[in-house]
Amino acid sequence: MIYTVTFNPAIDYVVHTDKMSLGRLNRSVTEQIYIGGKGINVSIVLARLDIKSAALGFVAGFTGKAIEDGAAKAGISTDFVHLKDGCSRINVKIKAEEETELNGQGPQIPESALAQLFTKLDRLQDGDTLVLAGSIPSSLPGDMYEQILIRLAGKRIRTVVDAAGDLLLNVIKYRPYLIKPNDQELGELFGTEPKTDAEIISQAKELQKKGAVNVLVSMADRGAILLDERGNVHRCGICRGQVRNSVGAGDSMIAGFIAGLESGGMEYALKLGTAAGGATAFSDGLAERDEIYELLRQLA
Repeated sequence: MIYTVTFNPAIDYVVHTDKMSLGRLNRSVTEQIYIGGKGINVSIVLARLDIKSAALGFVAGFTGKAIEDGAAKAGISTDFVHLKDGCSRINVKIKAEEETELNGQGPQIPESALAQLFTKLDRLQDGDTLVLAGSIPSSLPGDMYEQILIRLAGKRIRTVVDAAGDLLLNVIKYRPYLIKPNDQELGELFGTEPKTDAEIISQAKELQKKGAVNVLVSMADRGAILLDERGNVHRCGICRGQVRNSVGAGDSMIAGFIAGLESGGMEYALKLGTAAGGATAFSDGLAERDEIYELLRQLA
């Protein structure tokens, strides 16, 4: 079974307007409402690829109920911890001449709720996959990912970590099955700006030496590079299309990669992940199944 963890899920309220004038009344042209959060995004795209997953995390208030209902509608099973106080956050994304975002803070997460999440994670079995994605809310310990990986260390669980900076560096020693920095995040880990494939591969190898099993590096319009656990380098180009959306493309790539592993090897997983990321980038929302497989044909 595949599990995703979203510590601070949200409702994304996307507003399109022709022009945005600060300090004045603005009217929308079109609006969309999505449930979001990196782990939930992964689960949604997995569901669209006919792969079952369960979403874990914390929800609160009427917005939490809306997130839970939206996940069920998307075909995702959920096992959220329900917080007594506060409301799950709403993120406002304004798309005009420029894209502007205002993200909510989210509810406080008490120690008792964290203990409930740990109890749910303790039920994971050998062979399960766990996706940890995104930042840690301020009300949780900064070493949250480390605590989870330490807790699960005695089981053969395939862990996928999508994080940046110290949050990523600090968990590598626990041998996550897959990490997915983009090229900018990779460079920040080493204080450089990698510009060539050789530089990216060299830095990916350093992360493997530190403990990462497989390293997937997304490079925007330059495609993606995967350094697998056997030391093989896989290179994938980009899909053709018009970029309309930057939200969730990395999460979609992870979902596609995981789905690809379920039915093929590393090469296929990389291509399906690239197609899923591209399908989201070329859409207003998360990638749909038909769009993903249409783009996958470009990579054949």
